[in-house]
This record gives sequence, structure tokens and C-alpha cells, in this order.
Amino acid sequence: MLRELTYAAVLTIAAGAASAEECTAIAVEDAFDLTEDQIGVLYDCLQEKMATGYAKEGDEIGSNYRNWAATASRPAVAGPHGNRLLNTYANDVAAEQYLKFEEEGFEMPVGSILAKESITISIKKKAARPGPLFIMTKVGTDEAPDTAGWLYAGLQPNGKVMKVKQSFCHDCHAGWEAQDYLGYPLEEVRLGQ
Repeated sequence: MLRELTYAAVLTIAAGAASAEECTAIAVEDAFDLTEDQIGVLYDCLQEKMATGYAKEGDEIGSNYRNWAATASRPAVAGPHGNRLLNTYANDVAAEQYLKFEEEGFEMPVGSILAKESITISIKKKAARPGPLFIMTKVGTDEAPDTAGWLYAGLQPNGKVMKVKQSFCHDCHAGWEAQDYLGYPLEEVRLGQ
């Protein structure tokens, strides 16, 4: 009986591993060629693994961001963060303003936090895996004068804090200066408009 239970458990674990490998496999030559359905399958497969991983070290944002306002109907490949699918959440302070997706003439309130899940797409390995959780926090120019009041941070997929060079992130976000340095989800996936 014990041998049968052990064998059944091994089969269940092996089947689960095969399913995880199957659902993260990709068959495109460019991440931008992924279809909406393919992205949905990848996200369904990885979303709990991402949330659990980001929370693993007890980081407050990594543990709670999923309770915030979703800003998109699904992840999408935007480009600025490489071959990654991105899905952004906004805390209560940020949500009302961010979900307007305005292109100029506003400033996010201090205390705004945006957490951007990412799924890394490896064309070479033909697979997807959890990527970093990218975090932007509006602290004001007194605290972050060199980055227009924003602090950039990140969590690795295992919940460990990433080393982030503020100027590296901000130099890219400077392209969106008119919209308080915010990049938005692609138009076809935006919520709250």
C-alpha cells in the first residue's frame, strides 16, 4: 500500500512538472509575436509562482501588491524592459491618477507605488520564467532630487532585493517626463479608462 501511494505521488509530481514545462514553452522567434492566448497561458501558469516568489523574503510590497488595483487586463510585451511580459499594479495612493493614463500635465501623489510583475521570455531556450518585480515609489524631490522624486527598486523572483542603479532606471523613464516619468501598459490591455 505504501509503495502504491509513493508511486502515485511520484506520478502526480512528475505530471505537474511536465505541465509546468509545457505551459511555459514558447514557439515564437520574437516575444512580440506571442498571441493574446499564448500570453494568457503563460500568465496562468506562472502567476502564483511569481506572487509566492516575490513574497518569499517577506518584503511588504512583494507580499501585498496583488491586493492593489490591476492596471491591465493581462501582461503584454512593451519593450522597455526587454523581452518581458509586464503587468502593473498600483497602490491605493497611485491608482486613481495612474488609471487615467494621462500623457501630460499631472504629477503622481507622494506615496504612489507601482509594482510591475515580469515574465522573462527566453527565445534561445524557447521558454518563459518569472522575472523581477519592478517597483517605482513616489517619495518627492526632497528625498530623490536626482530622479524627479521617484525611487526605483526591484525584487528577484525569489523575493530577494535587487541592486538597482537609480540613474539607469530613471534615464529610461526620462522619455516619459511629461507624464511624470511613467510608462503605461499597452493601450489594448489598459483598464480603468
